[in-house]
Amino acid sequence: MTARLYLRPTGYVDAPFGHDGQVLRLAGGLIWFSAIELIAVENGQRVRQELVPVERIDAELDEAGHAILARITAPRPPIKLAHRTVPLDQPQVMAILNVTPDSFSDGGQHVGDPAGAAEAGMRMLEAGAAILDVGGESTRPGAATVWEGDEIARVVPTIERLAAAGAAVSIDTRKAAVMEAALDAGAAIVNDVSALTYDERAMQVVAERGCPIVLMHHRPKPDTRTDVLIQVYDWLEARIEAAVAAGVDRANIIVDPGLGAGSFGKSVRDNLALINGLSLLHGLGCPILLGASRKTFIGALNGEAPVEKRLGGSIATALAGAAQGVQLLRVHDAFETVQATRIWRGLRDEALSPV
Repeated sequence: MTARLYLRPTGYVDAPFGHDGQVLRLAGGLIWFSAIELIAVENGQRVRQELVPVERIDAELDEAGHAILARITAPRPPIKLAHRTVPLDQPQVMAILNVTPDSFSDGGQHVGDPAGAAEAGMRMLEAGAAILDVGGESTRPGAATVWEGDEIARVVPTIERLAAAGAAVSIDTRKAAVMEAALDAGAAIVNDVSALTYDERAMQVVAERGCPIVLMHHRPKPDTRTDVLIQVYDWLEARIEAAVAAGVDRANIIVDPGLGAGSFGKSVRDNLALINGLSLLHGLGCPILLGASRKTFIGALNGEAPVEKRLGGSIATALAGAAQGVQLLRVHDAFETVQATRIWRGLRDEALSPV
């Protein structure tokens, strides 16, 4: 069997000045890298890992490798929504707005109160969030499946209010009927934790509506025999290909490595390996969404800290993502994360300002 090659950009530099031919720009964003980690995989296992400077990378790559490198460096087009455009040349915050009774972190805060939920959403937009992700079904471990009619009743009144106010709204659902109702109410993005595998009609809905779609990796039964980073890459690549074959515009696809335990099937070590290796996913050629906010692995690394005491860890993981070129950060704590990314952006702006 011939080994398959993967490329992970690394060796980041503050600025490209004075490094002609030695650095490349990551996904058209604010980060430049000076090296590529070449990873060759056979039977799910790495058989080669080598750091190659950018100035020597052409000699190491075949046609397929050059195609991956082109995807790594290609700018990601902005997300064009009904009322606004979200640029992806810098990290943007997607704020979580659950209207559920049982979500692991904020369940019950806005149940039966669409006006209050919309008000909370507008506060997150005022804090600097670019997108609001509205969800009506919990994906926490052990959560019951919600009938689509109930889910629609939960999310639509809030989405209507937010859309009328000009907000960019995403619907967090895996059900086609909910997608349709939410998009009709003014949502502009679908965020599906099943990557369009749960509902057989979901792929058709997304293709026909022409809306951006977040494909999240999930693995209910962990496979410890293979490299988790490579496994996530391959799985997402397959879902991208399936979506494109069904008529979804590749430019509308966003990928999410699916951090977390429970339904997403990741151990603490898996989550950490994925965060460390996030830049590999740029080889898929799609914007990356990172949802690490208040996840269990953060508590596990800090004396089993409860959900309400995971802000520091959530910001740390968000900044780790930003440092690797992640375009979208899905978070509960919008104000704090926006502030952190603004400081990150200020540091980048200073580094990229010629003396």
